[in-house]
Amino acid sequence: MNLSAAQSFRNNELSPRDLVSNLQSLFNSREPDVLSFISEPNRFERLQKDAEELIEKFPDVKNRPLLFGMTLGVKDIFHVDGFTTQAGSKLPAEELQGNEAASVTKLKNAGALILGKTVTTEFAYFTPGPTRNPHNPNHTPGGSSSGSAAAVGAGICDIALGTQTIGSVIRPAAFCGVVGFKPTYERISRAGVIPLSPTFDHVGAFASDVETVGRVASVLLENWRIGELGVGDWRLGTRDSKPVLGIPEGKYLENMSKEGLEHFQKMCKLLSANYELRYVHVMDDFDEIKSRHDAIMSCDAAQVHKNWFGKHESLYSQKFADLIRRGQKVSSLQSLISARDSFRASITQTMNDNQIDIWICPPAIGPAPKGLDSTGDPMMCLPWTQIGFPAINIPTTKNDESLPMGLQLVGKWNSDEALLAWAEEIEKVVRKI
Repeated sequence: MNLSAAQSFRNNELSPRDLVSNLQSLFNSREPDVLSFISEPNRFERLQKDAEELIEKFPDVKNRPLLFGMTLGVKDIFHVDGFTTQAGSKLPAEELQGNEAASVTKLKNAGALILGKTVTTEFAYFTPGPTRNPHNPNHTPGGSSSGSAAAVGAGICDIALGTQTIGSVIRPAAFCGVVGFKPTYERISRAGVIPLSPTFDHVGAFASDVETVGRVASVLLENWRIGELGVGDWRLGTRDSKPVLGIPEGKYLENMSKEGLEHFQKMCKLLSANYELRYVHVMDDFDEIKSRHDAIMSCDAAQVHKNWFGKHESLYSQKFADLIRRGQKVSSLQSLISARDSFRASITQTMNDNQIDIWICPPAIGPAPKGLDSTGDPMMCLPWTQIGFPAINIPTTKNDESLPMGLQLVGKWNSDEALLAWAEEIEKVVRKI
């Protein structure tokens, strides 16, 4: 990772020129195999100028912001000043531009250096781009935040931004062996991001470990809680006792592959030595939950793309065009939203009744599948995204093919700080990579 370089830069032990030289060498050695970034002419000349300006803006080592010198990859559905947004699509670029994303501006103000735009699937749906899994180029990195997850997984950048509408942060994080964090719905601003489904879209982040993703979260989360140790002390989300971990038994876990389920059971056994686990039967209507998600998402997408699709239908992939056409036929959106709200209330009540602090579950049905035509199955993330609960993937082990496996933790609504704090402790137990 580049974190040591960022720290050296923060301490004036590396000049902007030396920092960028190191970054360029790393980029040139890994990026051709991973293909995680959008091509950019003069990337490192621009980056050196940005690094020099950062030093000028914060000359005092003691007063440099939290993310000073960390390199940032930005999924190419976020608008960034000075960059073109293409969103993995073939639409005319001039149709897609907008004001810089609020999340990007916050990270820049916190000292992050933008390494570049990262590859996304077309409009953050399922049509993949060229990105490869950094652990095995014959396997998918996941989607839709494929470039962001792969770039961090390959050690090319320190942190990255992504989005999740079904499983597009947690799943690629698991496939690429990194930490991926999806907050409570709308606790990170979606302003300046091309939407897929405003009802379900979440802005999320990737990093190599929970501590680093927590630092990013403390910059990005709206209404970050203030504690006795100061602003952004997210460890204050912890309690004196360890969290009670819930396992969502039933149709949800029946989606797992044999390998994925065996790995999850091993993680449960490992955690049971340190934590109380409670097995709770939930989501008997999982098929209905999936159908509802697709109906709402497709309806949203049809509205978002109404004008673009009317002018440029032939430039859309078959998968995305089909999504829009399904959405055009949805007539009962409000009843679907009401059913989603009832689902959220039901899960909340189940957690309260069983005194569950965190759900633990798989981040994907198994390791990254072979091939690049599919980004993998997002079903293990779908219900938590639908109800907007915060979630995080923690890398655990690698399988016999050296592909990463992970563990998903899901917290209660608006319990992001507690989830991140507990995740840092659970990471010490389960992480073996």
